[in-house]
Amino acid sequence: MAEEVVSKNFIELEIEKDLAEGKYTHVQTRFPPEPNGYLHIGHAKSILLNSGLAEEYKGKFNLRFDDTNPTKEKEEFVDSIKEDVNWLGADYEDRLFFASNYFDEMYEKAVLLIQKGKAFVCDLTADEIREYRGDFKNPGKESPYRNRSVEENLRLFEEMKEGKVEDGRRVLRAKIDMASPNINMRDPVIYRVARMKHHNTGDKWCIYPMYDFAHPIEDAIEHITHSICTLEFEDHRPLYDWVVRECEYSEPPRQIEFAKLYLTNVVTGKRYIKKLVEDGIVDGWDDPRLVSIAALRRRGYTPESIRKFVELCGVSKAQSSVDYGMLEYCIREDLKLKRPRMMAVLDPIKLVIDNYPEDQVEMLPMPNNMENPELGERMIPFGRELYIEREDFMEEPPKKYFRLFPGNEVRLMGAYFVTCTGFEKDENGKITVVHATYDPETKSGSGFNARKVKGTIHWVNVSTATQVECRLYENIVDEEKGKFDEEGNLNVNPNSLTVLKECYVEPNFNNAKAYDSYQFVRNGFYCIDCKDSTPEHMVFNRVVSLKTSFKL
Repeated sequence: MAEEVVSKNFIELEIEKDLAEGKYTHVQTRFPPEPNGYLHIGHAKSILLNSGLAEEYKGKFNLRFDDTNPTKEKEEFVDSIKEDVNWLGADYEDRLFFASNYFDEMYEKAVLLIQKGKAFVCDLTADEIREYRGDFKNPGKESPYRNRSVEENLRLFEEMKEGKVEDGRRVLRAKIDMASPNINMRDPVIYRVARMKHHNTGDKWCIYPMYDFAHPIEDAIEHITHSICTLEFEDHRPLYDWVVRECEYSEPPRQIEFAKLYLTNVVTGKRYIKKLVEDGIVDGWDDPRLVSIAALRRRGYTPESIRKFVELCGVSKAQSSVDYGMLEYCIREDLKLKRPRMMAVLDPIKLVIDNYPEDQVEMLPMPNNMENPELGERMIPFGRELYIEREDFMEEPPKKYFRLFPGNEVRLMGAYFVTCTGFEKDENGKITVVHATYDPETKSGSGFNARKVKGTIHWVNVSTATQVECRLYENIVDEEKGKFDEEGNLNVNPNSLTVLKECYVEPNFNNAKAYDSYQFVRNGFYCIDCKDSTPEHMVFNRVVSLKTSFKL
């Protein structure tokens, strides 16, 4: 039998080359989010890629908070990120780190660079630094403070650290090459003065390292071998390599870049989500219309479905966009055999079976999932008065309409054949009640085969039904108009949320709890909302519809 060929992505090939050449003896990766917002589906790719590589090569995976900028960071975001990473199943064991715990070593490395003549204190303003930097066509101009002595730089840097310098007045810059074709190498700022209370270190520091300086040091301290990041950091790689080399780390990590995950017509930008929250269009960062990991979890997505989605997207160097339909495909595939198929009527009208005994309720067996017998069966109450979907009855049906209409016979799922005999309307002409008769010989499971019907509809028994709320979601972005208007504002879809208050479900949901999901027969997959649902008033979020035009 021929061996199965396993294709490797370019990152795996590079890791295997490094191991084969003895560059590294182990593999250690990390996910380093800045705690300045909630993680989204793009971050899920990075989490699963980094943790997956560590697992594949029997290495280690770290979770590290890149908390070097106290202006934007909050404890709330730290907590939400930990929850998301744990939920996705990325196992960092006891390796939870904070970049801010390395501030002492970063400071020492900055002093080392000054001593080596590789860093200097600069008094230019932020605007002047920008002006001196030049552009892609013109080389930069050296700062007049570039040639200060080592002693003077050490003294001035110490003054910055001791709080003797006002915010923004001075910075520490790396001394590299103002003529470099890579603008990131033109004496980048590596420390600034900022009197801010830090969520982890409090008031200990009034100077903070810049990301491009801090990040490679963090990786080196943690013995990261492969620093896997997205393509926008490709131009920063020479600076990354310069920092770990000049700071004299013996086993420097290696940076490898991959393409970000872009989903069509979704909002991931923090400022846009923040505005949606502030304007009350969504009810928080975890609103089920968003694609933050918390929002996807609340909507009813599973870690397995997101893992499958990331796997299907693959790892590439080329930027591309993925159809949102692929994500929906993954959750359908994950749930269809795992979840019970329950009866729920979302837009009810009453069906009265006039020849059924008035006070009788009988219990009928129903398979929990016709495609997966292992899920067993349950008993459902059946009686004279039922709720059916409004769309399952028409007074004057078109051709090929096989559901209820006057004179037509259908099967009630798991129960009997019924024939429509009439209907009632209210004063506005809206149908309120449908009347029918049933044939006792046609009970499901009885072996009756004397005649066939073309239509089967679902139902819920009125006397035992539970009233619930169902929320139907569409994309938050108006897909017809595109993501943004001419002024750069989001084109918000006015129909992104539909709330149905009078839905009825069978009585087998009594023990349902937050995040539990089900297939509502013929309606889609639904999940118990973790925020608003209570045992007295259940709220269901539609995870995804049953059908799609999306094809793999």
